[in-house]
Amino acid sequence: MSTASRLPEFAGRLTSRLPRTVDARVRRLAVASLIGQTLLVVTGGAVRLTASGLGCPTWPRCTDTSLVNTAEMGIHGFIEFGNRLLTFALAAVAVLMLVYLWNLRRERRDLFLLALGLLASIPAQAVIGGITVLTNLNPWVVGLHFLVSMALVVIATLLVNRAYGRTGRFAVATLPALPGVLRPVTAAVALFSALAVMLGVVVTGAGPHAGDADAPRNGLDWDLFSHIHAVPAYLVTAGTLFALVLVFTRRIPGSFRTAAILLLAVTLLQAVIGFTQYYNGIPALLVGAHMLGAALLMGAATNAADVAHSSPTK
Repeated sequence: MSTASRLPEFAGRLTSRLPRTVDARVRRLAVASLIGQTLLVVTGGAVRLTASGLGCPTWPRCTDTSLVNTAEMGIHGFIEFGNRLLTFALAAVAVLMLVYLWNLRRERRDLFLLALGLLASIPAQAVIGGITVLTNLNPWVVGLHFLVSMALVVIATLLVNRAYGRTGRFAVATLPALPGVLRPVTAAVALFSALAVMLGVVVTGAGPHAGDADAPRNGLDWDLFSHIHAVPAYLVTAGTLFALVLVFTRRIPGSFRTAAILLLAVTLLQAVIGFTQYYNGIPALLVGAHMLGAALLMGAATNAADVAHSSPTK
C-alpha cells in the first residue's frame, strides 16, 4: 500500500482519538492561551523597560548571521529573543487547540473561530514586531504591537468562558437574571477600559521608556496625556461601582457578582499603580506592573460584559 493511500487511514485514526465533546484538554488549552497572552504582555514590557528593544537588531533573524541570540549580545539579546520564543509557544498552543477542536469545528463553531483568531494573529504580531525593529522602535508601531496583544487577551478570555460553558449559546451554567441596565453599563466599562489602554499607549510613547536609548518618542506632552488617560479610567471605576451597588442591593449571586468584584479589584489596583508611578518618576518596575494590570483589566472587563450579556434580564 502506497504512502498516499495510507494517509486517509492515518487521518481517520488520528481524528478518532480527538475529543467529541469539550473536555478537560480543551479547557486546559484555553486557559493556557489566556495565560500565555498575558505573559506575552509581561515579556514585551520587559523588553521595553530593560532597553532590550533592539537586543535582536534585525528581523526575522536575531542578527544578520544568526536566527538566535548569541552570547556576545548579552542580556538584551536574551530578553528580546525570549520574547520572540514565547510567540512560537503561543502558536503551538493555538495549533493544538484547533487540532483538539477538529471534530467539534461545526458543532462548536464559536470555539473553533476564537482559536483560529488566536492562531491567525500570531503571524500578524510577528510582522508588526519585525516592523517595530526595522523602524528603530517607532512608538506608534510599538503601541500597535501592544494593542494587538490586548485584543488577544480579550479573545482568549472569551475562549475560556465558552470552553467552560460559562457564557455563550452553549452555556451550561444557569445564570441569575440581572437588571437590564447592567448590559449597557458593562459594555461601556469594557469600551472605556479599551480607551484607557489606548491612551496609555500614547502616554508611554511620550515617556522615557522607549526600549532603546536611541529610539524616537512621539513628541506629545506626556503630562497632559497622562491626565487625559485618567478620564476613561475614572469612568471605568464609576461604572464598576454602579454595577456593584446593584449587585449588593439586589442581592445578585453567582458569576456576575464574582466578575464585578474582580473587575473592581483590578481597577483599583491599576489606579494605585498609576498614581504611584506618576508621582515617583515613572520607575520601570511600576510601568511593567501597569502593563500587566492593563492586560488584567481588559480580561476582567471582557469577562464582566460577557457574563452580563449571557445573563437573562429582569
